[in-house]
Amino acid sequence: MEDTVSRKPNRFLMVMVLLFLVAVIAVLSVNVRQVTVTGNSRYTQEEIVNLLFQKKLDWNSAYLFWKEKTKEHIQIPFVEDYRVDFLTPFDVEILLHEKSVVGYVAYMGSYMYFDKDGIIVESTDQQLEGIPCVSGLRFGQIVLHQPLPVEDAGVFEEILNLTQLLSIRQLEVDKIQYDSKGEASLYFGNVEVILGDGSQMDGKISLLSNMMPQIRDLDGTLYLDNFDETKTDMISTFKKNLKN
Repeated sequence: MEDTVSRKPNRFLMVMVLLFLVAVIAVLSVNVRQVTVTGNSRYTQEEIVNLLFQKKLDWNSAYLFWKEKTKEHIQIPFVEDYRVDFLTPFDVEILLHEKSVVGYVAYMGSYMYFDKDGIIVESTDQQLEGIPCVSGLRFGQIVLHQPLPVEDAGVFEEILNLTQLLSIRQLEVDKIQYDSKGEASLYFGNVEVILGDGSQMDGKISLLSNMMPQIRDLDGTLYLDNFDETKTDMISTFKKNLKN
């Protein structure tokens, strides 16, 4: 009688241990099969997947969920942060929040990328497509994640406005250069575009966009610094560079 009673708890414990092991095995056998990346413009989906799923265990749904809730995210250049959303235990979505970058300056052999507020967000030896070099700015020592120390911080508002207008018109320039008066010029290929001060910039870029098919492959300078949107007979001057 006593022997029968003493065996019942042991059997119950064995059943509970067995059920626990079955549950663990079931959890560990559930792996992510489909990954969708959104919000990415500087990285391909394959690049993001390779960065976030470097180990076989990273593909396990339970481990990935635990890591997302408890661990710090890895640092990805030009990415502010990201979020992992589980659509199903087998299907996840990676939502990227990329850093806002409007230009870069060359500094001590590196490219220092800054955002609309002039904050240095990344330092790298690689040039990103679609991000113009900004030259002519006078600045002191550059520190990552700190504002670019220029004499006139208002220049960043002008750069943001200019780069947004260029983006709207789908114009990619190689360089934006400011002179000592704070007036801007654009460079693409062998063409220089003198914009002058920041006035009537929308009209200047609109005119540039209309003229682009005619001047894209030329070698010379387009003068838009005397642009006046109130004049209907406005004529812009393009001077070809003389060949030696």
